[in-house]
Amino acid sequence: MKQRAPLTLAAVTAALAAVTGIASLTAPAAPAADGKKTAAARMPVERSTLVCPAPSSSDIADTAYTSYTPGAAPGAKADAKGTGKGAARLTGATKEAKAVLEPKEPGKPVGATSSGSEAPALTGTAEGALAPGWTVQQTTKVAVGRARGVLGTACGVPGTDFWFPAVGTSKGREDYVHLTNPDDTAAEVDVKLFGPEGPVKAEPGRDRITIAPKSSQRLLLSTLAPDTQLADVTAHVTTRSGRVGASVQVAEDGVGTDWLAPSTDPAGSLVLPGIPSDATSVRLVAFAPGEEDADLSIRLAGPGGSLSPAGSEALHLKAGMTASVDLKDVTRGEAGSLLLAPTDAKKAVPVVAALRVVRGSGAKQELGFIPASGPVGARATVADNRTGENATVLYVTAPGKDDAKVRVTASPGTEGGEPESKEIQVKAGTTLAVSPPPAPTGGKGSYALTLETLSGGPVHASRTLTLPHEGIPMFTVQPFTDDRSTVLVPKAVQDLSVPTE
Repeated sequence: MKQRAPLTLAAVTAALAAVTGIASLTAPAAPAADGKKTAAARMPVERSTLVCPAPSSSDIADTAYTSYTPGAAPGAKADAKGTGKGAARLTGATKEAKAVLEPKEPGKPVGATSSGSEAPALTGTAEGALAPGWTVQQTTKVAVGRARGVLGTACGVPGTDFWFPAVGTSKGREDYVHLTNPDDTAAEVDVKLFGPEGPVKAEPGRDRITIAPKSSQRLLLSTLAPDTQLADVTAHVTTRSGRVGASVQVAEDGVGTDWLAPSTDPAGSLVLPGIPSDATSVRLVAFAPGEEDADLSIRLAGPGGSLSPAGSEALHLKAGMTASVDLKDVTRGEAGSLLLAPTDAKKAVPVVAALRVVRGSGAKQELGFIPASGPVGARATVADNRTGENATVLYVTAPGKDDAKVRVTASPGTEGGEPESKEIQVKAGTTLAVSPPPAPTGGKGSYALTLETLSGGPVHASRTLTLPHEGIPMFTVQPFTDDRSTVLVPKAVQDLSVPTE
C-alpha cells in the first residue's frame, strides 16, 4: 500500500505563511460596482522567515554565514511598506540565543563566522525593505576526518512538505535529517522512507518526532529501519502541525560530505542544473510519489545542445518506488544540466529527483548534490561567492525551445566594493558555464550573485563553490530559485476605512 501525505487547508495556509511571513489567502479580484474587475498590484513582501541547520558535529569545522537582500524587486510597486527602512535578525534556534547576523540595508551583504561543533541551528526574520528576496548562505569547511569536505546550503523557508531523493541508509553512509522549528508552538513531524521496493517499514514510533518551539533536532535516517540498508532512498518529511525547516546532511566514507536540499515540488518535467565539467561520477535518483508509474526521457543540456546519454536515454519509475541510474562521467569534460521529461507528453506524471555528484578520484574524491529546482523566475540570489581561480562557477540553462536573456549582478563584497552587472544570452536547450562570473569592483570578502530573467523562455541556474584542500576538489552546489519577493495584492473595491478627525 502506497503512502501519500494529505494536503490540508492548514498545510496550504502554513505554506503561504512561509513565503510572506503572514498566513493569508488572497481571493481573485472582485468586480467593482460598475462590473469591471479591479486590478491587482505586485507588491514587495513585508516579512520573510529563514531557517539554517546546525552546520557540523566536527570540532574543527569552520562556518561562514552571508546574509543579503538585493533591494527593489523587478515589477514591484513600491509603497510605504516595501521601501525605506527594514530590520533583519538571524539568531540561534533557542529563545535565549544571541543574534548572529543583523544586516542593516538592502544591497550590502554582511557576514559572520563560527567554529567547532557548538554552532547552533539558526532562525530569523526580515521585515520592511530587508524582506523581499532575503537570502542567507551557510558554508562549512571541515579539513580532515570522516566528514571532511565543504558543506553548503541556502538557509530555507520553513514549510510543511519536503522531498529528499538520493538519501541512503547503507553501511558507510550517515544521513541526518535536520528539523528546525522557528515558531512559538510545537511541530509534529513525520519522516517516511521509500526504497526500490516501496515504503520502508520503520521501527514503531521512530518516524514521528515532536520539535519543541524555537528548537532543532536531527534524526539519523538509518535508525528508522536498522535492519534495512539501502544505497538509494527517498525521504518524505511532512508536518501534522506547525512548520519546520528541513535539510539532510550526508556523510559518506571516502567520498566526503555535503547538504542535500529538498527537490522542487513534484512535477512532470524537471531540471537539475549545473553538473561540473570534471564530474567523475553522476547518479540520478528519482521517485514518483503518486499512484501512477512514470516514464521519463533523460537528456543532458550542454554548451552545444541537448543529447541523450548513451545507454541511459530513459528511466521507468514504478509508483511509490525509488529508482536510480548511474550516469558515470556523463559530462565528459563539458558542464551540463540534466533534463527529465515524460516520454509521452500526454502522460506527465509528477516526480521528484536529485543527482549525487562526485569530483576527483581515489582518496581525493568529494561529494555534492544537485536537487531538481524551479526556474529563476523574475529574480533569484545565491550568497557567499568568492573570487579566485574557478572558486565560483555559474551555470545557466534554457531547457525549452526559446533562447533566453538574463542579467547577472554581483553585489559589493562583505568588506566593500562596487556592484557589477552583465547581460548574457543562453541558447535554447543549452547550458552556459560562466567562469568567472561578475565580481564586485574593488571588493573584498564574499559577495552575492543575483540573476534576473529579462526575456525569452524560462531559465534554471546553479552555482558551484570550490574550496580545494590538499588536492581534494571540495565543493558545493546551490541552485537559484525565484526569491518570491513580491505578492499580488488586489486593489480595494471600496474604501471602508473610517476617516479620522
